[in-house]
Amino acid sequence: MSIVEINNLVKKYGDNVAVNDLSLNIDSKGVYGFLGPNGAGKSTTMNVLTGYIGATSGTVKINGYDIFKEPEEAKKNVGYLPEIPPLYQDMTVYEYLEFVSKIKKIKKEERKACIEQSLEMTRTTEVRERLIRNLSKGYKQRVGIAQAIMGMPDLIILDEPTVGLDPKQIIEIRDLIRNLGKEHTVILSSHILTEISEVCENIFIISQGKLVASGREEELVEELAGENRIEAIIKGDANEIENILDKFGCKHSIETLDDEKCKAQIVTSRDIDIREGLFFALAEKKMPLLELKFKTKSLEDLFIELTTEYKAQPKKKGLKFKKKNSEKLDDKNLADNLKNEEKEVQEVEK
Repeated sequence: MSIVEINNLVKKYGDNVAVNDLSLNIDSKGVYGFLGPNGAGKSTTMNVLTGYIGATSGTVKINGYDIFKEPEEAKKNVGYLPEIPPLYQDMTVYEYLEFVSKIKKIKKEERKACIEQSLEMTRTTEVRERLIRNLSKGYKQRVGIAQAIMGMPDLIILDEPTVGLDPKQIIEIRDLIRNLGKEHTVILSSHILTEISEVCENIFIISQGKLVASGREEELVEELAGENRIEAIIKGDANEIENILDKFGCKHSIETLDDEKCKAQIVTSRDIDIREGLFFALAEKKMPLLELKFKTKSLEDLFIELTTEYKAQPKKKGLKFKKKNSEKLDDKNLADNLKNEEKEVQEVEK
């Protein structure tokens, strides 16, 4: 059974298509990266996966449960950290995690052990009694991950988990994500190439709401590169070098560097390697090969190539999006929210 199964997912906002016929399967533990430029549809896909928003069409299953038809059962298998962690600033870390354990309907006798496990895994035990508002951004992010893994769900979804962190904090969060991937399926969304490359074993590249490539980084580079590129610095006459390269039947260009040296840029198909033959051909003509570089496409090259192929459609006239003013919760609003949610918890406990 697949842990995540998405089939023909479509999500529209009016005439704007945020997710366009997306299909993918994840059937094992590990860290999986959703990579794409801003506005590619990554966060929308994650919001659908968590049941936060509905879909226009298509199906999404978590551990075999349909997120639309069996939302409660599906959500039991999911832990979610949005880009902005949903933290209550006036609670201590322990109080907040205790609150989350109740909301997640963890049995009363199991809550303490679950909280301690989340604290230990995220290395937040030392700040358990501190108010969340007094924590650094790195620790707040850790607490956000602690609430996501509460109850040890099979699927953990992290949306841009290292945004705004300093280099030391980023390294710590990356280590935490790698460790989580040993026991869980982790989906990590980011538009930062190094983030995905450093942490993820498998990559899904999304552009304009479509899945344009998927696989391990080295497989993607090898499969999508399509050609070999060689750069050679050769001591010899440009015309003679040209004649030698013509015999290999490859694309090439030659640049004269000085009276003695030339730089040759050579392109061959992916299944042809001319390096050895080129070496002996130049040696036969007594032309020293001073430098030889075999150049392959990087993940960055592939990302740019794939995402620029799916250019954004022009916005239609008359399509408007209303922006909501982001307001800070004052003490009264925060108290009201907590009171309402505590009522929910009490009902759950009954």
